[in-house]
Amino acid sequence: MDVFGDLERESEELDALVGELSEEQWALATPAVGWTVAHQIAHLAWTDRSALLAVTDPDAFAREVEKALSAPDRFVDEGAEQGAALPPARILADWRAGRQALATALEAAPAKTRFPWYGPPMSAASMATARLMETWAHGQDIADTLGVVRPPTDRLRHVVRIGVRTRDFAFGVHGLPAPVEEFRVELTGPADDLWTYGPEDAPQRVTGPALDFCRLVTRRAHRADLALRAEGPDADRWLDIAQAFAGPPGAGRPPEGDAQ
Repeated sequence: MDVFGDLERESEELDALVGELSEEQWALATPAVGWTVAHQIAHLAWTDRSALLAVTDPDAFAREVEKALSAPDRFVDEGAEQGAALPPARILADWRAGRQALATALEAAPAKTRFPWYGPPMSAASMATARLMETWAHGQDIADTLGVVRPPTDRLRHVVRIGVRTRDFAFGVHGLPAPVEEFRVELTGPADDLWTYGPEDAPQRVTGPALDFCRLVTRRAHRADLALRAEGPDADRWLDIAQAFAGPPGAGRPPEGDAQ
């Protein structure tokens, strides 16, 4: 799939959602505790800048990683807070300019080059996949805040893919040994087609809707509120800790009944 084109389309869809919001709407609280709509877009702009630095100036990016390691529980929130203090028009302009600069750099990068990141190094395509995943996830927070239902698209394949590939990373972040064997993952896409990953005869597996899997691995919903099923103890544990993004897992979202 064309991840670079899909990243652009995902960004444009979110841009259309926030582009005409009032200042009052930019200040609305989102499901992420302490974050407004402004924080969400400011975070995307901040992360795009970090990704551009990783692609164009690895030494400078390494210094940013050192800052992150010195305050692992605060650096993301602090970056969002700093950006959210700007006027909404400036936040939007910065995000637009930054994502375009990053897109240009990623498409021009050699296919096999791997760039540093807060997690494992990534190729240009993997970096674009990660940016699409974050754009979709933060866009979901904004859509939920505004009461907008976004029809799922085949772009979710990218989110699913990074969610599957980060299985061992999720176990490591929680101080747990990664399972030795691969899992079978079978998910139903938006067009009712089946998306499959891993050996067909794997004894441990995860099944359910692709949208629910994406909400799980981006920690946008609690497992209890999703129609995902695990077979096997390690697969079951994975559904409790899965995350597709680098950095600390955070508290996650409570079950819907507990959030009332």
